[in-house]
Amino acid sequence: MPYRRLPKTDAARLKVLKTLLDNNDIYTVRNRFIDWKSLNRAQPVYDHLLTACEQYRVCRQAQTRHKGRIEKLQRNATMYVSHFLQVLLMTVERGEIKRSTLKLYGLPDDTTALPNLKTMDGLTEWGKHTIEGERERLKRGGRPIYNPTIGMVSTHYDIFVDIYQQQKQLQERTQRALDDIQRLRPEADEVILDIWNQIEKHFENEPPEVRFAECRKFGIIYYYRRHEPHIY
Repeated sequence: MPYRRLPKTDAARLKVLKTLLDNNDIYTVRNRFIDWKSLNRAQPVYDHLLTACEQYRVCRQAQTRHKGRIEKLQRNATMYVSHFLQVLLMTVERGEIKRSTLKLYGLPDDTTALPNLKTMDGLTEWGKHTIEGERERLKRGGRPIYNPTIGMVSTHYDIFVDIYQQQKQLQERTQRALDDIQRLRPEADEVILDIWNQIEKHFENEPPEVRFAECRKFGIIYYYRRHEPHIY
């Protein structure tokens, strides 16, 4: 005997709700066997879920389009920041710059290795420290570091940060859209379950081959257990 199961995906929820709302037989006075309150509740639930899913799709597409671009900019910015810091540490090692100066860059006096620049947040943090530290050192009369200059570092860093902030905004929009969908799912399932119960109640006295066929017309989803023959 097949068993009923609520939709597992948002696309399936929308399909079920649309089937119910588009089925004229459940609206006519003569054939109506679903409570009007249930039908009136189904329409806004469908509209809100459809809008939320579409918003999520648009946000995901925009986020994906940004991904390839931001990865390239991240590599460029990481290269310039890391090269600059390597030169800085070498000048400290040679005694051309005092170790105490490293504090201007947010680094301990005994630093001998680069900070973590592998993540976007790490690059954002240490890129800022590097630029601000070098500018402060130059203000105090220090000689500029070349190859790369802090100007080149700043240019690539600023471009990356600008796109990174846009990406974070897109991620936040995507998450809000997903939150809206997750908030709507329980109500959609509740509406579907309510209407399905009324449909099955209406056909409960029909023989199985008629009952299952009629219920399927109204969007009820039935499944067979493994190795169970598909009789109805």
